[in-house]
Amino acid sequence: MKQPIKNRHDFLFLFDCENGNPNGDPDAGNTPRVDPEDMHGLVSDVAIKRRVRNYVSAARGGEEGFNIFMQHTTNLNTKIALAHDKANGKVPKKGEANRDEVGKAKHWMCENFYDVRTFGAVMSTGPNAGQVRGAVQVSFARSLDPILPLDLSLTRGAVAEDVSGAKNVSDFEKWEKDQPEDKLRTMGRKSLIPYGLYVAKGFVSAHLARETGFGDDDLALLWEALKNMYDLDRSASKGLMACRGLYVFKHVGDPSNGSDKDRERQAMLGCAPAQNLLDFSRGADPAGKAMVEISRLSETEPRTFRDYKVTLFRERLPKGVEVLELA
Repeated sequence: MKQPIKNRHDFLFLFDCENGNPNGDPDAGNTPRVDPEDMHGLVSDVAIKRRVRNYVSAARGGEEGFNIFMQHTTNLNTKIALAHDKANGKVPKKGEANRDEVGKAKHWMCENFYDVRTFGAVMSTGPNAGQVRGAVQVSFARSLDPILPLDLSLTRGAVAEDVSGAKNVSDFEKWEKDQPEDKLRTMGRKSLIPYGLYVAKGFVSAHLARETGFGDDDLALLWEALKNMYDLDRSASKGLMACRGLYVFKHVGDPSNGSDKDRERQAMLGCAPAQNLLDFSRGADPAGKAMVEISRLSETEPRTFRDYKVTLFRERLPKGVEVLELA
């Protein structure tokens, strides 16, 4: 297993969406997710982690130790069975793996799949490789201001008709030839927001990293993915999405407090509560405690990132904490 990280990290991740749907809700016709009480936009943690996985797959795909467990249209039990085959030399039936076999399979999964040691996974289905709590956790992202979901009608220049009784290509072609031209067009819909700046909060646990082997190279790849993942995930439905800020608070220990061993312990467990580091303020903070302040520069509704100003106050950092402005 890799040498795990030794420092706790907490981070603020800022991203925006222009003329797109950052995260559709399947229970609401795939319209942009929204908090109904205040109309602020939401993006799920699952959507963020999906794009991290996609970036890692594109950037490091095929490299040993950087495979992705949670892939589209796959059976997760296939990979769990492979873990048992590689680690134990056999694939047990469901419910028959003993604790030693489960532990070895879990260890193999952590070593070979980046997203397992990063985000964790439930692998107790099928042959059973246990459950893993990942070193990295991400919250739902919330927009800084209320969003305006739009549901727009579109003309679709073709149809996808299930032709009754068609047995071959000629039957489909004959049906199409016999239709009036207007019958070969239909209407469609697209949901989007004009603009939204979102903030997600994330946490990297050095304690949990010891369980999964989440190391320094994994951490560097996480920052790389958050900064660049939207450039590799373009689609018409998403509009223009981009990382607009990545502020990482690294716990290093207070050099004036205790021995080297004490500082290592502080670095792992943390030197300040996460809420004190990540609770940014809207506009000027009268108490002068927020590490990050985000202000609106325009009185009109924001339509671009230039309508905001983001300020990082390094002088407000508590002892034992460093800040890395990575984007």
